[in-house]
Amino acid sequence: MKKRSRFVIILAVLALCFWFLWPSISWYARTPKDQQSLALGSLEKIKDYTMLKAEEDVKTLVALAENKDAPLPLEFSYLEKVAKKNYKELSAMYKKLGQSIEIPSEMNVNAVLASFRGKLDPRGELQSVIEGRYRDPILEAKNRYENSVKLGLDLSGGMNIIVHADLDAALASQNQDDVTDPVLFKKEAMAQAIETLSSRIDKFGLTSPVIRQQGEDRIYIEIPGAADSSSVNSIIMGKGILNFRLVDEEQTARFKSAYASNPAGTFTADGKLSDPSIIADDCEVMGYYKKDDYGLDERIDYIVVKKEIALDGKHVTRARVTADQTKGQPVVSFILDSEGSDIFSEFTGANVGKRLAIVSDDKIKSAATINERISGQVQLSGGFSLDEAENIQKVLQTAWLEVPLEVESQQVVGASLGEQAIHQGKMALIVGLVAVLAFMLIFYLGAGLNAIVAQILNMYIMFSILSAFNLTLTLSSIAGMILTVGMSVDANVIIFERIKEELSAGKSRAAAIVSGFDNAFWAIMDSNITTFIAAAFLSQLGTGSIQGFAVSLAIGVCSSVFTALFVSRLMFDFQTDVLGKKTMSISWRLK
Repeated sequence: MKKRSRFVIILAVLALCFWFLWPSISWYARTPKDQQSLALGSLEKIKDYTMLKAEEDVKTLVALAENKDAPLPLEFSYLEKVAKKNYKELSAMYKKLGQSIEIPSEMNVNAVLASFRGKLDPRGELQSVIEGRYRDPILEAKNRYENSVKLGLDLSGGMNIIVHADLDAALASQNQDDVTDPVLFKKEAMAQAIETLSSRIDKFGLTSPVIRQQGEDRIYIEIPGAADSSSVNSIIMGKGILNFRLVDEEQTARFKSAYASNPAGTFTADGKLSDPSIIADDCEVMGYYKKDDYGLDERIDYIVVKKEIALDGKHVTRARVTADQTKGQPVVSFILDSEGSDIFSEFTGANVGKRLAIVSDDKIKSAATINERISGQVQLSGGFSLDEAENIQKVLQTAWLEVPLEVESQQVVGASLGEQAIHQGKMALIVGLVAVLAFMLIFYLGAGLNAIVAQILNMYIMFSILSAFNLTLTLSSIAGMILTVGMSVDANVIIFERIKEELSAGKSRAAAIVSGFDNAFWAIMDSNITTFIAAAFLSQLGTGSIQGFAVSLAIGVCSSVFTALFVSRLMFDFQTDVLGKKTMSISWRLK
């Protein structure tokens, strides 16, 4: 391969590695500590924080507006652009009515607030804009963290839990006529069990948990930071409840009338009705929820439903999102088992024209109208967006999964141990790297510089791959890197010794380099391939620390081969062909 082609490939690899590494650089080096602590919180905590800050800012602006000529403070300068956009929309609206509106030449506090008065909810719109100003950087930081190299529990502290999912019991609980593919059923059951756990744990307010499948029927959970083990166990063992209930429109209207007249006193502190007689005894009030900008359930309304459950969620066997054939809008289709089909057919036939609510964990997620008697396959339509349809599908998917979960092991690691481990691992890596590079420089003189550059690029590539695959850095991973530092030099040693042999035989610098690399190629490949095979098996068969060690070793083997055979060779050729060197500084015995 030509030198120019090799140079372009190396530049492309380095650029790609930088792109992989950029989220980690952004998170650890460019994200302020206070923003990191906010981003590591749960979505609910982030929402509470941004709403509180937005409310405080709105009050500040309203107070400043008492002075009609009060200038807009610098920290609110971003509102000037929003205000101009609002005035542009107001101007267009007035123009349609044959009127005009005067746009202020200077955007002071009163001018900014006045731009929101054309909105249906001026103060709410203003707070929403300010809230977005706080929310977006935090969510961007959270996304950077999700795509960066993360520290394992042994480095950051926290809780490590392994949960066993009894997929055989889940399969046995199903009607065998409805399960056509047991393997597919178990796969979907496991995926939904992980989805449910993720939702529960993040809702609880825990910090950026790591939840992934381990083997066929186990779920590995890492919760960084301090967490109460008994509370976490109660979350894991809890079960979500899904059912279908009939909406009582008359009682809903009655409740909303009472709520409008006394919104503050309608509910007690624990969320129960202050006056239960507001609605009939056979009904109850539930919140109607949709996903907000944070991906959290946000209550948008109250609906009164019957206490009697029309259909239990356990009868749902499959759910998917499709498109309406006439309007092309997303619809949610789900299939019922034979018993559920009979129950639903009778119920829907008796309640055509009424609304049916899908209730999950005491939250109404959908309230669609029954258009006809339904049996077997059900289709929900209501002008859903794709995101809304997918959320309803997830709710229905988790309904038919009754997967028994059992905590198999639980380990708590202190953060102080993590700080000590980080320091020790960092020192071991630095000392090991410096010692190896010093040896190469002393023993192989000028050629040792090539090995030093190759080692630095080797570490750079290793970290970028860890970042690209969102892998977790643990003590065992650091151990794998330290071992790789020593092993990767072996390839350079083989090449250098081969070159020395060729130079001793009287060959020129260029000929010695070509022969040295050609003769060393298969020796290097054989040793590294066998190491990679061993690391691959360890990564698949091992768990925990063994797996972390094997993954970092496998990555290191691949990157070291690339730097030794590709990067080092290009450096030698560059010195020969471009710099015009005729001799080689590679040994004290060769001149």
